[in-house]
Amino acid sequence: MAAAAYSVKLWNSRIREAVNQNNAQKALLFFRQMKQKGLEPNNLTFPFIAKACAKISNLKYSQIVHDHILKSAFGSDVFIQTAMVDMYVKCDHVDYAYKVFERMPQRDVAAWNVMLFGFSHLGFLEKVLCLFGWMRFDGIRPDSLTVVGLSLGASSAKSLELVKGVHSFGIQIGVAANVTVANTWIAVYSKCGDLASAKKAFGEIGAVRTVVSWNSMIAGYATFEHFTDAFDLYRRMLGDGIRPDASSIVSLISSCVRPEALFQGMLIHSHSIQLGCDLSLPVTNTLVSMYSKCGDINSARLLFDCLSNRTCVSWTVMISGYAEKGNMDDAMALFHSMEKAGETPDLVTLLSLISGCGLTGSLELGKWIHSYAKAKGFKDDVMVCNALIDMYSKCGSISEAREVFRTMPERTIVSWTTMISGCAVNGEFGEALDLFEQMRDLGFKPNHITFLAVLQACTHAGFLDKGWEFFNMMTRVYDINPGLDHYSCMADLLGRKGKLIEALEFVLNMPIKPDAGIWSALLSACKVQHNVEIATYVADRLFQMEPHVAAPYVEMANFYASTGKWDGVAMIRLSMKRNKVSKSPGQSLVQVNGKTHIFTVEDRSHPKSVHVYSLLDYLALQLKDDACPLYLGDIAEMGLV
Repeated sequence: MAAAAYSVKLWNSRIREAVNQNNAQKALLFFRQMKQKGLEPNNLTFPFIAKACAKISNLKYSQIVHDHILKSAFGSDVFIQTAMVDMYVKCDHVDYAYKVFERMPQRDVAAWNVMLFGFSHLGFLEKVLCLFGWMRFDGIRPDSLTVVGLSLGASSAKSLELVKGVHSFGIQIGVAANVTVANTWIAVYSKCGDLASAKKAFGEIGAVRTVVSWNSMIAGYATFEHFTDAFDLYRRMLGDGIRPDASSIVSLISSCVRPEALFQGMLIHSHSIQLGCDLSLPVTNTLVSMYSKCGDINSARLLFDCLSNRTCVSWTVMISGYAEKGNMDDAMALFHSMEKAGETPDLVTLLSLISGCGLTGSLELGKWIHSYAKAKGFKDDVMVCNALIDMYSKCGSISEAREVFRTMPERTIVSWTTMISGCAVNGEFGEALDLFEQMRDLGFKPNHITFLAVLQACTHAGFLDKGWEFFNMMTRVYDINPGLDHYSCMADLLGRKGKLIEALEFVLNMPIKPDAGIWSALLSACKVQHNVEIATYVADRLFQMEPHVAAPYVEMANFYASTGKWDGVAMIRLSMKRNKVSKSPGQSLVQVNGKTHIFTVEDRSHPKSVHVYSLLDYLALQLKDDACPLYLGDIAEMGLV
């Protein structure tokens, strides 16, 4: 008997060591060998085996372990039952976890916390709050992990008000000084868009800051794309003697997502090599994403090609890089290579491709991806359906967008907003407003993006009274403060209706500082209404804000030219030359047989440019002579159809 107990203790030690080394498969193999030798697991064996199943998120193994526990003498052990709840939560089967939780004869704070984390992870805020209420009713005293779980639940719903409430509760029960809690608050405030509160939470930690504290704050800056602040904080971190880890580098790289941040991104890459973090797969994946977003797609591809242990994330990041740049040919080529390599595309991969089709107007390719998504079981996925509505709308196929929306098994506020926006950009203004009212009648609460979509519909349709109605509804009915985009819509709407003086007064009296987008909208309205005086004032504001951006110069030059003010055109050209402003040539993308062809102004490098421009000249001549019918046989002879 003593020998058997010693043997069980020895196997437990082996299983525990394998789990602690993140070798879950080895731990499960030890468990199997232990059973084959006729040894019965004890109350110390099962928690580690449950943890091993949780690490690999394997439901089948979890259910087998669950059966073993039920057949053992430890089925009612609180510690083991809590481990089972956690196991099912980590396997993304919170329904199974809750069944185990409900049947527990007694629950300690750890069991409640695990269940709270499970619901928080899935964004089930109502269940999180209900569970917390039951926990308090049962007389269980919350601890620091309870506050962490509540904070994560509030952030999943992006409810800043609730996060602040949880923060106050944490202070009240005396866990605010806990560094894990403080780190969580930094992360959730950033996620909810309150960077100031995140900085305050970081500042209040003081001397007990860990590397996680610094990483959380750097990640917060990354969320807002404040790469300069992220860099400065990283320097402070090094100055305080904190050694960065792979997560530090990932957070720092994530802040570099624009072309102007490419040099800083390259510096971080070099620094990660010095630290030895470049071998970390998450770091490499983030570097691929950074180079893509910063416009250096070749460096991104070089890094990707050097990866020997590519995961689905690696493939998806590179495919997204191509799709975001509108390079759907390379995106699809890589997608097919991914499948050939035996890697299964996931939801994010499909969303990236669908988004790329919308960006480039690749309708036929978008339809193929739609069919692929159906075949792979994503037909009823809400996120895929929302992306498809957006893609079809941007490709001008509003009927296809309507069909996807109509057949959705469930709709979210994002679904309604996307459909409203799709109608707005496709000229179906009345339908957009009708959808907005239907959405409200069904109890959906519009958000700031929904109002932006409906205001855009009013702007394009010229519905000034309706525009004011929705603009005022934001604050009076839904307590939503209008943002720059909403003010821009109203300024544009006033301008389109010929009320330029009102539009200018509206912009000058805004409670927030107008950006270049608002002034640009007003400048376009001035051009439509032929108001040179206000246009000159607006253009001067734009030149001060963005002296090196070509668009306002070109707009004003064209405006002056259309009114015969050639001295004004000369003045604009002189200003452009003095400020070294250059205009990027326009491009057109045409898809033929699934392949994208790019045509740039004054560039005739396309292999069939002679035929293409001959055809265009031919068509121009035909169009000038209405009496002369277009003979398609001539086009066929050119070898273009």
